[in-house]
Formats: sequence, structure tokens, C-alpha cells
Amino acid sequence: MSDYLKTQIEDAKNGDRAALEAVVRDVQDNVHRLAMRILVNPDDALEATQEILITVVTKLSTFEGKSAFKTWVYRVAVNYLLNAKKVRDRDPGLSFEVFREDLHAGLVTDPAPSGEEDLLLSELRISCTMAMLLCLDLKHRVAYVLGDVLEFDHTEAADILSISKANFRQRLSRARNEVVGFTSAHCGLANDDAKCSCPRRLPAAINSGRIQKENFFYAQVGEPTYEDVLNQARSVEKSLRTLILQRSMPALTCPNDLGARLAEIVNGES
Repeated sequence: MSDYLKTQIEDAKNGDRAALEAVVRDVQDNVHRLAMRILVNPDDALEATQEILITVVTKLSTFEGKSAFKTWVYRVAVNYLLNAKKVRDRDPGLSFEVFREDLHAGLVTDPAPSGEEDLLLSELRISCTMAMLLCLDLKHRVAYVLGDVLEFDHTEAADILSISKANFRQRLSRARNEVVGFTSAHCGLANDDAKCSCPRRLPAAINSGRIQKENFFYAQVGEPTYEDVLNQARSVEKSLRTLILQRSMPALTCPNDLGARLAEIVNGES
């Protein structure tokens, strides 16, 4: 942790509003990125991000510096995502079997290529890759995101989850086996022989409203295109393609600047 951040944390503990805003801004993107990967729904992720950051702010006085501040914040975030009733109540309880059936519904045989579909294909790729993790229960989803998506060291990830390193590795291994097994069998980006591919799936996704031509939640101009990711996946051995897909995501920065807003809440200004 930098001396600057240490100073900001101490000043925030002592009631310095500007320091508090700076501390929140320093971590809000990390918290939002985690919430998005666990919850997928942008509205749910933004709500969770705000509630997690409120907890961070209200518990800031308890941070003693025994672990990295980032680790402490992630521990607060993970505790919320695993235990908050509203998160559990909203979890779709999706299974890989149901997800597979949905992917195979409405596939077209010979999709007509179109230069206008680049962002749509990226949106579908990202939304499908993220939604796939909803097939894992929350504790295995969190372990997978920490270990394979956000690439935390296993010791730090175990610390975040307050479990042993061996227990974390067990959770991660089980989650990884399920995600890799499903992706390798059913995703056209990972397997040329898979039944589903984004171009074949796109018309049904648009017709069902899951992909909206005028409203992109995930895809961004300038990010890797569908073809970019396809070529990247094909350039590595099959066992690594799932990691390529799960990590080929936009930055997913927090859409709102929550620093000032949370400072107002803490100071009773709203």
C-alpha cells in the first residue's frame, strides 16, 4: 500500500471528506468489476457496489493495516455478495443443463455476415460468457472469479474468503472443471465443432430481447471484436480457451462516481 493511500485512509478515518471521497474512488472500480462478474445484471451490480462501499466507509475505522487495503475491501465485498439476502433471493439458480438448452434454441444454420454486427456479436459473446458463471452456486462462482478471472494469488484469495488455501483450491478446481467442461463442449469460440456459435445464436438473442440493437450493456467500441477473440482463442491450446474468453472483457468500470455520494450519506447530507 502506498504512503499516499495510507495517508488518505487515516485522514478519512479522522473525518476528512476529500480523503474519504478519494478512498472510495480508489476502490470503486474493483468492487464494481467483482459485482458485475458475480451478479451479471448491471442494475444489481451497481446497487451491490454502492452497498458494499457504504460498508467499507462505515467500517473503515476497523481497518488496522494487517492486510493490504485491497484485500480488506475485497473481503468486505465478498462477504456481502455471499451473504446478503437480496443477492441470494435474486440469484437465478441457473444450471448448466438449462443454459445449454437455451443456447441451442433458435440457432440459424447459415448466418448472413454483416459488417454492422460487430458490436452485437461482442455484446452476445460477453453477456453469454458472464451469464455462464451463474450456473455455479455463489461460493464456487466467487472462487472462480477470484482465482481464474481476476487472477488473485491463491493465498490472497483464501484470505479474502477467510478459508484455508487448500479449501480455496478445492473450490476453484471444482468450479474450473465445470466451466471449462461446459465451454469446451458447447461454445463455438472454444470448439469449432460446438453446436452453438455467436453468429448462429445472434438472431434468436435479438428476437428474444436479450441483445438490444440500440442498448449495449457490455460491448464497447475499441474493445476486442468477436473475430479478435475468436482468433486469440484459436491461437492457444483448447485447455486455455476458456480462460481467454473469461478474461476478454471490457474494463467494466463503475458507471457512477460514488465518492461524493457516499461522503454525503456518511455526513448526513441526504
